[in-house]
Amino acid sequence: QVQLVESGGGLVQAGGSLRLSCAASGSIASFKTMGWYRQGPGKQRELVAGFTRGGSTNYADSVKGRFTVSRDFAKNTVYLQMNSLKSEDTAVYYCNAETWNSGYWGQGTQVTVSS
Repeated sequence: QVQLVESGGGLVQAGGSLRLSCAASGSIASFKTMGWYRQGPGKQRELVAGFTRGGSTNYADSVKGRFTVSRDFAKNTVYLQMNSLKSEDTAVYYCNAETWNSGYWGQGTQVTVSS
């Protein structure tokens, strides 16, 4: 059973930065895809950024140029660096990992951007 543990959320002013971390209990090299989703108040969960099966990255249009996803295989951790934060980035951020057979979610970490 894979466990994903997010950290790094918090309260930040608009224009500020945060870095989220997602630590996996197993080797992230074994995952087909891995990335970050978010769910804002009254909104559906959406993909923010992640790694595809081939190792390339993809981003939601709303965060391109501001957010960067990265990973450290030695630490089995994926990061989301968020810069130039806006109030509309306020959401619970979830880490997701997909294997060939199953999907896994972290418990989520709250990010609140004050204007």
